[in-house]
Amino acid sequence: MSTSGFNLRSIGPEPRGATPIDDDELIDLIPDFVATRRDLNAVEYENIAQAMPWAQAQARRGGYRLVLSYSFLVELHKRMFEDVWKWAGTQRRRGTNIGVDPPQITTQTKQTLDDAVWWHENETFPADERAARIHCRLVSVHPFPNGNGRCTRLVADLYLLSMELPAFTWGAGGRLDEDGDARRAYLDALSTADGGDYAPLIAFARS
Repeated sequence: MSTSGFNLRSIGPEPRGATPIDDDELIDLIPDFVATRRDLNAVEYENIAQAMPWAQAQARRGGYRLVLSYSFLVELHKRMFEDVWKWAGTQRRRGTNIGVDPPQITTQTKQTLDDAVWWHENETFPADERAARIHCRLVSVHPFPNGNGRCTRLVADLYLLSMELPAFTWGAGGRLDEDGDARRAYLDALSTADGGDYAPLIAFARS
């Protein structure tokens, strides 16, 4: 268990649909003052905010091919969470409530990104739908121990930025890391997208 005051039982359940953090992952929590899930959300939010200028500069300079590369995805996750978790930027090693089996993660992640490059170069779908599909497919793979939703939403935004298009608003600033109307609407739209209908997810992302 972590040496901080943070523990799985005292903070209550994960938000609906979130990947639970297990004890083996919890021991790699870096800040020693985290005692509640709100504390954890705050330090993760701060880390993500610090990573944003680098990520946006990379998208503008490197274009869609960089954003849709496996190495960039791994580095992005690392920079988003490296001040909070020692396992930032590392592949998930256990089965979870969402995602492919761990031995399939690298192959499935690279296949998703390769497909996204093909969609882009062939204009298979409109730009917003391509971004939504990238997010949905990567979430379904779930490459990392935690932070998959936040990381892959940012990939979708950076993909749009690489084309000089406005990023998604993802529910106009609703807290997607906490239970509430915004998270419920997002998860419902994501579930519908898993069934092949991306319209609700695109509408939510642009709301």
